Amino acid sequence: MENELFEVKFALDTFYFLVSGAFVMWMAAGFSMLEAGLVRSKNTTEILTKNISLFAVSCTLYLMLGYAIMYPDLGDLLLVGITGDGVADNKTYAPSADFFFQVVFVATAMSIVSGAVAERMKLMAFLAFAVVMTGFIYPMEGYWTWGGGQVFGLYSLADLGFSDFAGAGIVHMAGAAAALSGVIFLGPRHGKYDNKGKARAIPGANLPMATLGTFILWMGWFGFNGGSVLATSSVEKANLVAVVFVNTNAAAAGGLIAALVTAKILFGKADLTMILNGALAGLVTITAEATTPTPAVACLFGAMGGVLVVFSVVFLDKLRLDDPVGAISVHGVVGLLGLLLVPITNTEVTLSGQIVGALTIFIWVFSSSSLVWWLLKKSMGIRVSAEEEYEGVDLSECGMEAYPEFTNH
Repeated sequence: MENELFEVKFALDTFYFLVSGAFVMWMAAGFSMLEAGLVRSKNTTEILTKNISLFAVSCTLYLMLGYAIMYPDLGDLLLVGITGDGVADNKTYAPSADFFFQVVFVATAMSIVSGAVAERMKLMAFLAFAVVMTGFIYPMEGYWTWGGGQVFGLYSLADLGFSDFAGAGIVHMAGAAAALSGVIFLGPRHGKYDNKGKARAIPGANLPMATLGTFILWMGWFGFNGGSVLATSSVEKANLVAVVFVNTNAAAAGGLIAALVTAKILFGKADLTMILNGALAGLVTITAEATTPTPAVACLFGAMGGVLVVFSVVFLDKLRLDDPVGAISVHGVVGLLGLLLVPITNTEVTLSGQIVGALTIFIWVFSSSSLVWWLLKKSMGIRVSAEEEYEGVDLSECGMEAYPEFTNH
């Protein structure tokens, strides 16, 4: 009887893990649609090519190298095939399900970089960076956090009281740190800032597509956060999954409403792009800890993220950091906010531990990414020519246009 009960738990938890991973994989479509909607039509094909290619690169490099770095005790499984019944380590899900859930998180971190460097980066340089980011940079900081390893053998983040439930820092802030470095090395798009440094608006080509992308990301986040419970086969775990779903949704709604109100006050208009980023900001905020807040507190935390993202986008523009989709603000600035809010509802976590953990992740990813961007810039170049940027990178990088029937020749 006990063995039969275990088999049922094993089947349920494995299935839940895999479905959650599939939801997270679907977020790749959300990032694709969001970014394609927020760039100009002449850059649509290239941004879509980047997103689907980075997913394949991320999955392959994490399989070949990254997983073994992040989880040394489990990485050997990839050399002989991921097998096992989950009994040896007292887990009730298949080892292969764990790998699948982890690999789609890696792709999410890399997707964040894609939008920030849009409209002026060489495709192959971007994919070369993706190889290093997903095969080494991300797995290293993942080993120090979720993998339980010590930071260069010096200190343990877990012992300091660091916690990141589903990856507000480990995934989102890490992706934003790599994106920030890339934006600095690339420089802004031509025409983005006038001679006095004032930002000019460069509208996206397809706001319905961007809105669809946000809805897809919102839906996928239930797998992102919900799957991070890691099980659903007991009353306790099932209740916790339900709490995470409710809190995730509440934070997204709070973030959207707060961004809407903030944009209306600041600009006098209901700026849709800010509203979309507000929903995503709420989701990033609650990702750091979705199990301990009440739904009302989760909504409040999301609202804080929604307000912050609007001010952050405006502030980064003043610094001439050209991020076409607001990825650095949504995932980086708000990801940090999410980490700092965790101790409010989770008393086992320390503020000092959260600060040290955030600094560790940011410094490592930013510095290592900067080295890679510099090497790529010196070797193959990372930015297209001014003429290619003017014509659109669809033609120069992909040789085809997303909307050829609307092009004047």
